[in-house]
Amino acid sequence: MADNNSLTTTTTSTSALPLAPGAWTLDPLHSAVNFTIRHLGIAKVRGRFAKVEADLQVGETLDGVQVSATIALASIDTGNADRDAHTRSADLLDVERRPTMTFRSTGVSGADEDWSMEGELTIGDVTRPVTLDVEFGGVVDVPADGSRHAGFEATGEIRRSDFGLDFGGGMLGDVVKLQLDMQFVEPREPQDQAG
Repeated sequence: MADNNSLTTTTTSTSALPLAPGAWTLDPLHSAVNFTIRHLGIAKVRGRFAKVEADLQVGETLDGVQVSATIALASIDTGNADRDAHTRSADLLDVERRPTMTFRSTGVSGADEDWSMEGELTIGDVTRPVTLDVEFGGVVDVPADGSRHAGFEATGEIRRSDFGLDFGGGMLGDVVKLQLDMQFVEPREPQDQAG
């Protein structure tokens, strides 16, 4: 895909959804893209990407569902400013050359709360297949403003070397574990325009 600035997830089942059709928007205050990587083989470094954009388009069935998202690699945050600056540099992630990480699904299977999403992850100009385990947390009404939220958790792992990110030698592990916690807000009823 020529446009690496958007991620599209297309589901493949015809089951009915417990989500209202329409354009759901990301709740950024209650969403996160986290990762874990081994350091020196004896401990874990945990971090997150602070800048994520996503939209959830819901159709009448799963066939009509699409998720688009972009993760800015420069927004990495491991809790150490010096380490983050070095990670952004040409020595490591080289965010000038690899500004984003995107995902495009190729299929979804499962039921109830547990799903599996097959897809392609793109970092810079390299695309590789990846599988994410997705847990649907449900839908809830928020009393404060009357909005309705749906929650999802997706987990998976990638190998840095598959994307040409094999820096660090024996200091950093090759496997990166991903955890995405996402909340989307249901579209408002179109009745506001009817009156």
